[in-house]
Parts: sequence; structure tokens; C-alpha cells
Amino acid sequence: MTFNLTEEQEAVREAARDFAQRELLPGVIERDNEQRFPAEQIKMMSDLGFMGMMVDPKYGGGGMDTVSYVLAMEEISKVDASASVCMSVNNSLVCWGVEKYGTEEQKEEYLTQLASGQKIGAFCLSEPEAGSDATSQRTTAEDKGDYYLVNGTKNWITNGNSAGIYLVIAQTDRTRRHKGINALIVDRDSTGLVVGKKEDKLGIRGSDTHSIMLTDVIVPKKNRIGEDGFGFNFAMNTLNGGRIGIAAQALGIASGALELSLKYAKERKAFGTEIANHQGIQFKLAEMATKVDAARLMVLRAAQLKDAGKDFAHASAMAKLYASEIAMETTVDAVQIHGGYGFVKEFHVERLMRDAKITQIYEGTSEIQKIVIARKLLK
Repeated sequence: MTFNLTEEQEAVREAARDFAQRELLPGVIERDNEQRFPAEQIKMMSDLGFMGMMVDPKYGGGGMDTVSYVLAMEEISKVDASASVCMSVNNSLVCWGVEKYGTEEQKEEYLTQLASGQKIGAFCLSEPEAGSDATSQRTTAEDKGDYYLVNGTKNWITNGNSAGIYLVIAQTDRTRRHKGINALIVDRDSTGLVVGKKEDKLGIRGSDTHSIMLTDVIVPKKNRIGEDGFGFNFAMNTLNGGRIGIAAQALGIASGALELSLKYAKERKAFGTEIANHQGIQFKLAEMATKVDAARLMVLRAAQLKDAGKDFAHASAMAKLYASEIAMETTVDAVQIHGGYGFVKEFHVERLMRDAKITQIYEGTSEIQKIVIARKLLK
């Protein structure tokens, strides 16, 4: 296995880095303070092809590999994790799920809009009583012949108010438990779909996180993804790929914190010299860099396995577990290196620390990743 990047992959990384520094960095603190969704910046990301990177060009996508995607995710996450999670959900969960398992009609109608950024997608799995235990779906999709009647509430939905297309996981037959769950494509303008208030969050405050209420929403049978009862498997398979995106986000947050810490350590003086010359700071930087590099290798391995068509579920769980833990550790260390300045917003690292925490929680908590890893080991 080699991690030598192609010229195309290097170009993607440079384009993402340039965009993040030029378009995302100005105003990122204000967007965080105001909990403002980066709508203008997301539109630019769509125009640059970042919202449908891995989608086949015949559906309006970039046709890129997963490695290119995680390289772009890392660079954008260094600066604005609120923008990168929007990108991750649209690419990893919504676009990938529809392209992998959808019908040709679904791809032509919905995937083309998602890949081009004409519409943003949302993945609606979590509920008030169904988080890590995704089998406990209370949202129902009652079979009415040629359509489903959907009722229920979804929580913590990224892109909740900005999405034009929702992938809704709902229970059709409780007696069949996880085999009675379906995945449905629901249009934003469907009668009975109501977006709840925006969540006031610790981190990724610019991200559009809402509850979604569905009351007697009519969803045509043609909008079901896969066979009847495939919804749970659809969600789990899609999340395996989604974890690579969140692992790349966590990696970006950590590497962003490291870059800021290196820059600050070379500028800040204490006891007559730059703090980078003090062994205590050097050791901390060395540990941060080693952990970030290890996380990067794990993320790239998972991406390469996915691109090779091999089983990547185990590698993606490991990458997501490790990268998210490192994101938390590294951002805490970055605040410490910055001292009092690390505690104020203008130096960015306190925001990265707040943003890092969610990577240990969404798309499968660290505890769920350990379960996935252990099950594979004990097979």
C-alpha cells in the first residue's frame, strides 16, 4: 500500500486549501458567533465541485476518488468544520447512498441536483430515542399501496434547514425489527414536513442542525431506495463511508490546530526567546505532529480500501475513532500552547477545540466504533 499522491490528487488538495484560506477563513469567527450557515461559501464549494466529488460525471459529479475527497475535507476542516460537515453529509451519506443503491430514475431526478449543488442533501436517521441504537426507529412509513404515509421526528439533522432533499429512515413493519425499515427520498416542499428550531450547539455552530417533523407526509413508492426492508442495511452501509468523511474532518481540525500552534510557537516569546525553543513546547508539538500523521495514514488507508472496492468498514471505524480522539487531544494542547490567547476567539484554536468534540459523537460515537472494531476482531 502506497500513499504517494497523484498530480490530480495534489491539485485537489491545493485547490481546497486555497479556497479555505481565501474564502472560508475571512468571517469564520463571525459565522461561529452568529451561528450563521455559510450559504455563500457552500455555493462556491458547489461551483468548485466539492459537493459531489465522487459522483459519476454523467450525473453532474466530479468522478473523483475517495482519497481526493478526504484531502479536500482535511483542508476545508482546518478552517471551517461547519462548512466541511455540510460537504461531508452531501458527499458521503446522501450522494453516495443514492448513487450506490438508487434506481436510475432516482439518480437522474435527485443525484444530479445533489452533485451539482443545486440542492443540498440531509440524512435523517437519528431520533429522540434512536441514536446509537438505530434499530429503535419511531418514525413510521405506513404502506398505502403506491405510496407511504410518513410520521415521526428526526433529531440532530445536519443541513436540516438548508436541504432540498432528505433521506429519511423509517419503520414500515415493527414485527420485522431492522428488516422492516425503509429508506425514503423526501422532497423539502412535501406537505407535512416541518423544520424545527436550530440547535444552539457547543461547536460547528455555523452548521445547520435542526429537528425535522413529519406529519402524514406522502412519499411515492418510487422514492424508496432498494427493496422493501433494505433501509437499515442502507443506513449502516452508508455510514461506513460517512465515517471516512468525519475521520477526515477530525484530521483537518487536528492538523489545523497543529499549524496554528507551530506558527504561534515561532512568534511568541517568553524568557527572552521564542517559546518554540523551550523543550516543554517542543515535546508537545512533536507529540501533536506524530498523532496527526498517524491519523492521516489511517484515514488514507480507509479511503484507499474504499477506492479499491475492498471491505473498508473496519478501517473506517478505526480511522474515525482515532482521528476524533486525536482531534480532541490536539486542540486541547493547541489552546494550552497559546496560553491566555488560546482562550480568546481571535486566535481560532478555542473554536477548533469546540468543533473537535462532535467528531467523537456523530456518525457513530467512539463507543460504537469500538463495538464495530471488536466485532470484526472477534469474528
